[in-house]
Amino acid sequence: MTISVLDRNRAGDVTQGDLGGLHDAAAQVDDELLPCRTNESELWFAESPSDVEFAKTLCQACPVQALCLDGALERREPWGVWGGELFLQGVVIPRKRPRGRPRKNAAA
Repeated sequence: MTISVLDRNRAGDVTQGDLGGLHDAAAQVDDELLPCRTNESELWFAESPSDVEFAKTLCQACPVQALCLDGALERREPWGVWGGELFLQGVVIPRKRPRGRPRKNAAA
């Protein structure tokens, strides 16, 4: 499994790592525009790789996506989809592998 760390430090960005800041920003947006509020919350913490990819896709149009991702990176979220990225043990991973035996040969 490949693990990467995103660096979201951009000039002019004000990030709030606490969830309160994210909730405050989301409160200023209509709930129908927030996919995490209009869909089942379990989708963002799903076991199925296809459900995780679907959650990541839903996040792409979210108006608070950047704030959500920045906060999750700062808090080092232990797992789940935050801001359109999948977190595992506080770092971003590209995709979720299905349960089962690991590969016998290293991936190219």
